[in-house]
Amino acid sequence: MEVKIGVQHAPREIALESGQSAEEVERLVADALAGKSQLLSLVDEHGRKVLVPADRLAYVEIGEPAPRKVGFGAL
Repeated sequence: MEVKIGVQHAPREIALESGQSAEEVERLVADALAGKSQLLSLVDEHGRKVLVPADRLAYVEIGEPAPRKVGFGAL
């Protein structure tokens, strides 16, 4: 699952590939925004943990990863 996180006052977004389901990521984001957790904590597919303060979240985009194009072909 591809997740992009916008952080307030940060020039770049955080992008990661997570093994978590879209529903699980959405629940974690909702819990952070509802104040149940002070941090949004996600794990990428390499086991690295990404922590973002809930009060600094600007947006979270959840989607399927785009298939990578391999080889040469007409555009």
